[in-house]
Amino acid sequence: MQNTVAKVAVVGSGISGSVCAATLARNGISVILFDSARGPGGRMSQRREISEDGRELLFDHGAPYFTVTNPDVLSVVTEWESRGLVAEWKSNFGSFDCFTNKFVNTEHQERESKKYVGVPGMNSICKALCHEPGVDSKFNMGIGKFEWLEHENLWSLIGLDGQHLGHFKGVVASDKNIASPRFTAITGQPPPLDLSLAPELVKLHDIPIYPCFALMLGFNEPLSLVPANGLSFTNSKVLSRAHCESSKPGRSSTSERWVLHSTTEYAKDVIAQSGLEKPSKETLSKVGNEMLQEFLGTGLTIPHPFFMKAHRWGSAFPATSIAKEEKCVWSEKKKLAICGDFCLSPNVEGAILSGLAAASKLKGLIGTL
Repeated sequence: MQNTVAKVAVVGSGISGSVCAATLARNGISVILFDSARGPGGRMSQRREISEDGRELLFDHGAPYFTVTNPDVLSVVTEWESRGLVAEWKSNFGSFDCFTNKFVNTEHQERESKKYVGVPGMNSICKALCHEPGVDSKFNMGIGKFEWLEHENLWSLIGLDGQHLGHFKGVVASDKNIASPRFTAITGQPPPLDLSLAPELVKLHDIPIYPCFALMLGFNEPLSLVPANGLSFTNSKVLSRAHCESSKPGRSSTSERWVLHSTTEYAKDVIAQSGLEKPSKETLSKVGNEMLQEFLGTGLTIPHPFFMKAHRWGSAFPATSIAKEEKCVWSEKKKLAICGDFCLSPNVEGAILSGLAAASKLKGLIGTL
């Protein structure tokens, strides 16, 4: 990359980082967005799989939908809706009690908050935001080190491969593991961000997380005996929820696709046995079979899936909120903002609010430079 000074680097293209980057760009601040993944979305990413017979299957294997209560977020989502990026998922939702083996509350729930989904996938929102004018997105590019240049009053970013990625007047990071020992446990490298660079960063030390496994399933025929397209499970040690991917607006209905999510306890037990490293095919196969068996245990006639694949979200949900008042972690002296659902609330709405807060901090400061 050229050794030029850009205004702001945003690290992470999940919904929080994407919202922050797009908001800054709309306010005339040039942004370079970095992500180690192949594409945007984080836990709002979409998984593309090919079955043995060559069929393309798309799954929202992270967040199945999101709800909105905050007026600022509602305003943003309404704008996305007008652009065709999101739609309301109008369907029937309910719960299954694994103790009594009965479905409960499976009527169409009109009184509940609207459930929004990205169209045609949950990652559609982040895709659009990452390609707004003024945002230069670079994927497959993980950050190995954030270096503060005291005399220049600038940030220098170094890639995982040692490549110099540029100098920046401000930095936003949306990865909860960026200064955590968990980063070292997974990658074998020191965390990219040194907590001693700013006193505000101490909150980032080893944020507790909840892991989760997702199981993607493809069926040749609809699961007509399951009375809801979105389910939560009670009294199950294995499953927490399930949703019918192909029932969402804008999705292909050529095959019936479901995503199951495990309980935190189940995921913790698996990780305790297999470790934090990338799970083996054998581990994922075992997890997939156990989650499927629990789903089949509803007692309904569920056909055998023609496609089945498990995925581990190693740090799926934050177990705490570290910046409820500020909505982001902010060092004015270093022009560094940390945003994400771990700052405010562990959901999409919390991540959006945190991204907006980080953009607000930086656009007020950077604009004067």
